[in-house]
Amino acid sequence: MAATRTQVYLTEEQRQRIDELAAIEGVTPAEIVRRAIDAYFSSHVPDASASFSRAFGALTDIDVPSRDEWQRV
Repeated sequence: MAATRTQVYLTEEQRQRIDELAAIEGVTPAEIVRRAIDAYFSSHVPDASASFSRAFGALTDIDVPSRDEWQRV
């Protein structure tokens, strides 16, 4: 498995719970974190409409031509 090293800051409680679960399951803490991330992504589908809503009106200084200037065929 190709992997990329990534650092994250965890609370003491989060680290303790990860370490405990890793010891119980006989895997590394990194494996527990990877599994948690995979579980999150498998059940979390981003809402595209929310992204569009946040972006709507973002270009407040855009120059939109009048429909009178459109070339219709």
